[in-house]
Amino acid sequence: MGQNNIFYRLAPFIQDYIYRNKWEELRDIQVAAAEIIFDTDDNLLLTSGTASGKTEAAFLPVITQLWENPAGSVGALYISPLKALINDQFERLEELLEEADIPVTKWHGDASPSAKKKLVKNPHGIMQTTPESLESLLMRNSSNAYRLFSDLRFVIIDEVHYFMDNDRGLQLLSILERLQRLIGFIPRRIGLSATLGDCTNAEKWLCMGTDAPCNTPRVHDKNRRVRLSVRFFPLAEKIPNSDSKTLLEHYYEYLYESTHAKRCILFSNSKGEVEENIAHMKRLSEKNHGNDCYLVHHANISPALREFAEKRMKSGELPVCTGATVTLELGIDLGHLERIVQTGCPLTVSGLVQRLGRTGRRGDAIGEMCFAFRWDMSLPPNTFYKEVNWDIVMCAAMILLYTREKWVEPMYLPKLPYSLLYHQTMSILAASGSVQPKELARQVLTLAVFRYISKEDYLLLLRHMLENGQLERGEDGLMIGEEGEAAVNNYEFLAVFSVPVEYTVRSSAGNGASAEIIGTVQNPFPPKSQFALAGQAWEVTELDKKQQTIYVKKIEGISANMWTDTGNGYVHTKVMKKMLEVLRSDEQYAFLDESARKRLDDIRRLCRNATMSGVSESGNELMGGTVFEGERVIVALSETVFAVFPFLGTRGTMALLYALRERGFQANVWLQRYIPVCIEVQTDMGREALIAALNKIKENGADKYSFRIPENCEIAGKFNDYIPRQLLTKQYIEDYLDTDELNLIE
Repeated sequence: MGQNNIFYRLAPFIQDYIYRNKWEELRDIQVAAAEIIFDTDDNLLLTSGTASGKTEAAFLPVITQLWENPAGSVGALYISPLKALINDQFERLEELLEEADIPVTKWHGDASPSAKKKLVKNPHGIMQTTPESLESLLMRNSSNAYRLFSDLRFVIIDEVHYFMDNDRGLQLLSILERLQRLIGFIPRRIGLSATLGDCTNAEKWLCMGTDAPCNTPRVHDKNRRVRLSVRFFPLAEKIPNSDSKTLLEHYYEYLYESTHAKRCILFSNSKGEVEENIAHMKRLSEKNHGNDCYLVHHANISPALREFAEKRMKSGELPVCTGATVTLELGIDLGHLERIVQTGCPLTVSGLVQRLGRTGRRGDAIGEMCFAFRWDMSLPPNTFYKEVNWDIVMCAAMILLYTREKWVEPMYLPKLPYSLLYHQTMSILAASGSVQPKELARQVLTLAVFRYISKEDYLLLLRHMLENGQLERGEDGLMIGEEGEAAVNNYEFLAVFSVPVEYTVRSSAGNGASAEIIGTVQNPFPPKSQFALAGQAWEVTELDKKQQTIYVKKIEGISANMWTDTGNGYVHTKVMKKMLEVLRSDEQYAFLDESARKRLDDIRRLCRNATMSGVSESGNELMGGTVFEGERVIVALSETVFAVFPFLGTRGTMALLYALRERGFQANVWLQRYIPVCIEVQTDMGREALIAALNKIKENGADKYSFRIPENCEIAGKFNDYIPRQLLTKQYIEDYLDTDELNLIE
């Protein structure tokens, strides 16, 4: 249809907004989205990089349709995973709608009660909310929900990729389907997502519980130029034949030089590393009499301080650098950033793409993303694979997968979310009072997210809940029991993700209400203790256990870091296979600097020289040859201990682990951080027996329901304490193990 035709179909005040903001043209994704919204009834998935214009792509035609044909209730429901993202979009929409009679209302725990009451009294315009706030509305005030959404036209879900592979996303889909039943029709859904490779799963997820097809426009972002560089720092006590500085000091100086006098983000995979990095950046800035502004942004920082960091990043003031975890991956508009610095390897290719998208956005500007790796080379040698920093191999693999193949992990859809099954059962009962068992089963199991759960399994859950006081039988059917009331009435019930017990940190020695909230910590630090938070060192002046509050004062220097998180995730098999390809290749990648190239060459040499020979207890070498270039990657560590390198993703590796145990091998997965590097196998049967077992597993697969799953296996789920153990085991087998990948064993 073209730019001009779409432009003139937009509402006049939107055209004025475009002129006022000096847009040169509508982006391809905005034209394509408008054509679909204007000319079809399809659901719509918009997938592209950060700051690609997909938010406007959704809202411009939606607002136009609401202006041309006003809804008799809230016309568009915008759902976000973060209140911060809601606040960001609120400001953008207010400016866009200042000349239109289409209000925007925030509806979440921190939103104005008066604004909510006003919307209930006169429901129209756009509502912005979170899954938890929507759950509360349906569970505790369904009459208001009907009034608010009786003529709802659009549901816009932001950051779809963030929701897809977890219970929170399934909770959202359940709520939307329950809302559809309440109002008696199915509004159109529009999903906004980061760049995806294969969109099939995302389309299935977005349309779950609807009967409409999904249309995903295949448009390409205008070439955004980004310069990539990877640098490696081999840490030791002192630099040989050099000054007195440690290599660690040089590492921090590199981070400082990379962020000094820039508008940038310093990404790390853990809160601990963020705090550590920013503390050192502040120290170096003071040492060099710089005027840099170094801020911190992660989940344990107070909302006020996070908002301050966001506003400072948006303001355009120089210089400013914010240390962050995944909290700044999401679509908050931070304006033009000159550089992204990443310590270590992002957890996923998707995360890499999100972070890449933060830079190189202004005109023809070339963005930069710098990776910095450190590795302690002074540790005593052990087995060869424990001397390898697999992070740098994974980083190279991820860069190659995206830059050369445009591959991003497909989102995984869980099959047996039993924790959510409990939650939705209790939520429906809380809204209804009491329900006959058959009717309850019909209401719950017909929700699309529970399509793989059998009636037998649900009956088992209900019996378990009755036995434990979560439910009780009444004259009119099942109802919430005494123990269940305690769970449902807890303010944390609405969220299906776990929130650890935390202490509020206030920057005052007294208990005055005016004391500034800095953030939260999980440890009740006693007086005189010192810790780091928000890029600042603090000393505890008072601990109030009853109020779960820690009062602190600022101190100079760099305090010990109390954060123990290291980042975690699931690795896709495609990433592991690309890592093997990197190890087997001799290619010198342009994005590696000299130090990183040298380290990768060292790693390649170390792996290629790893043979099937090891050292026996007698000290004699065991015969063998090079294996990283062969068909089967197995290294003998002794006559009875072997390391198997299947190069499978997390779920495939875990399936192989249990398949080997089923065949009588003592086996454990060896992880570096969260990377499934190898399976360590101890056996008296010998190497040939191990190879034969691996060949048989590869050829014939394995019956995962024959695996002996230990009772202490970790299964994510906030309400798992209310779930029978046999159901949790079944969930683990289905959602944590992938036997289909066993034919991909190296």
